[in-house]
Amino acid sequence: MLSFFNKIISIGNDLLWGKILIILLITLGLYFTIKSNFVQFKFFGEMLRLLGDGANNSSNKNGISSFQAFCISTASRVGTGNLAGVAIAIALGGPGAVFWMWLIALIGASSSFVESTLAQIYKVKDKDGYRGGPAYYMEKALNKRWMGIIFSILITICFGLVFNSVQSNTISLAFNEAFGIDKFTVGIVLTIITAIVIFGGVKRIAKVAELIVPIMAVAYILVALFVIIKNITIIPSIFSLIISSAFGLKQATGGVIGALMMGIKRGLFSNEAGMGSAPNAAATAEVTHPVKQGLIQTLGVFTDTILICSATAFIILISGVYNTENLSGIQLTQNALSSQIGSWGNSFIALCILLFAFSSIVGNYYYGETNIEFINTNKIWLLIYRISVVSMVYFGSRAEMPLVWNMADLFMGLMALINLIAISQLSKIAFEALKDYIKQKKEGKAPVFTVNSIKGLKNVECWDEFEKDSMSA
Repeated sequence: MLSFFNKIISIGNDLLWGKILIILLITLGLYFTIKSNFVQFKFFGEMLRLLGDGANNSSNKNGISSFQAFCISTASRVGTGNLAGVAIAIALGGPGAVFWMWLIALIGASSSFVESTLAQIYKVKDKDGYRGGPAYYMEKALNKRWMGIIFSILITICFGLVFNSVQSNTISLAFNEAFGIDKFTVGIVLTIITAIVIFGGVKRIAKVAELIVPIMAVAYILVALFVIIKNITIIPSIFSLIISSAFGLKQATGGVIGALMMGIKRGLFSNEAGMGSAPNAAATAEVTHPVKQGLIQTLGVFTDTILICSATAFIILISGVYNTENLSGIQLTQNALSSQIGSWGNSFIALCILLFAFSSIVGNYYYGETNIEFINTNKIWLLIYRISVVSMVYFGSRAEMPLVWNMADLFMGLMALINLIAISQLSKIAFEALKDYIKQKKEGKAPVFTVNSIKGLKNVECWDEFEKDSMSA
């Protein structure tokens, strides 16, 4: 029965990823890049400045700071996709998959800017400050609540349930490989810790993410840098291998199409650009202008793929173990690192996965929570959702990997499809907000957004004229 179910899911994935999403992601990414005048490249320095300002203001009592919102979304982004997902892409698609992963991040960063800016514009107030995301701009800007409900159901199932089972699956595999701890024990401990955090609400989630994300990212990148510096003489040949495999100039596992599909699939799973997930975190931030959070969230795509995914890719390609049969996912990454730094590499990756994947579980949970509240604010639904998340964390820790990853791909693809349709219709609003931001910066002002900043803007709740003086930067 499970094999039949897996086959049906694979057929759906082939249709989505083999044709529809590859065209949409690249076409819209290029369109957004050109229309925004290459926002993801021209404003890179501004992104860093804004993130620094947000970190200094992370004690905001009125809601979630821009830095905390960045950490929630990065917590969700930086997970098994960065360690296990990259390994799977290389094992199945060859070294060329890394090139397509980079490309989808560079192009897709503009999609991230558009969706996160829209989420800020159409956010709503709640007991913790603000909430919002694609479901909210689908309802308010497109006047299509039905579309928002479909998206909310998909993201709740995809992130809260399926993706969280992927995270716990990878944690259990990593701990079994490194320490010989059985999946049952890992599953029970992980389930208890998850329950403690998610029943604490969004502010506890923000605090956990703010603590874990910077530490885990810096530690992993430092180890990767050590491996790269140790093998600095072969780095040019690694780049050559990636490029030649990407364009079929050198025969590699999976061929050009395999590299393309795996690079885009695993790239999107990791950086989430255009998928509609990160905007749910972006909407929680209290900022004076929507573009500020749009730029900060764009930086998250670079952090995820260009830094952390690349670190994993170089470790695996330097080691040369990616052609080993029956070795994929997190175990491939563990073996690759161990070949470079010794047996403690296994344990280090297991601990990284614990932090990376657990932070993703926390971030993923929040995406489901805010969309449950979009559909129905009755607390019983939130309780049912929380119990379901905890159950899926336990289920994932003991499930077989192929089925779990295939389910994740299918729901991720459907989510991305609906969100890309929505932001393609609403991108003009994000570009108008960007023009307003640039205009105020040129005038020497600290940019402040109001409902009147864009002519004809309707159904906006949180940007009234009288509120601008009370908002923190």
